Amino acid sequence: MLLLDILSAAAAQAHTPFAVEIIERTASTPRVQQVVQLSLAPAFLLSGIGAIMNVVMSRMIWISQRIENIDEKIEDQRTPKQVRELGWLMRRRKLAQGGIFFSTAAAVIISLVIGLLFISAYITAQIGTVIAGLWVLTMVLLVTGLAFFLLETRLAARGAPPATE
Repeated sequence: MLLLDILSAAAAQAHTPFAVEIIERTASTPRVQQVVQLSLAPAFLLSGIGAIMNVVMSRMIWISQRIENIDEKIEDQRTPKQVRELGWLMRRRKLAQGGIFFSTAAAVIISLVIGLLFISAYITAQIGTVIAGLWVLTMVLLVTGLAFFLLETRLAARGAPPATE
């Protein structure tokens, strides 16, 4: 909604039609080149987020398959070790889901940042504060996703709980 308000305000202030103004602004090769250069850092960050998500998703697939293997057994046929392992796997799955959720949210926001960087070069309204805020939000979401991943890997490293007698 905020972006639409900014775009409509920019169009209202212009003396020439908005479409003509956009074409005039995009005709400048150096200006387009500058916007592409500005968007490289967020694009590399997006690439890194994708790599992180690939690792987390691989772990999530393994966890889910292991849960399915245990669930396929009738409850009476499950060993006590499998029952303990199931609870451990469910905790790991929740943490992996959190990592995926927050990493995906970070990817969505950084994609929005890239789009806004291109839009900002062609409108008169100053949206640098919005872009900076979204960048900070991306970092918060990414760090949160990584924290979930860290907790999942720590839980995996500890292993399933031992048998208690």
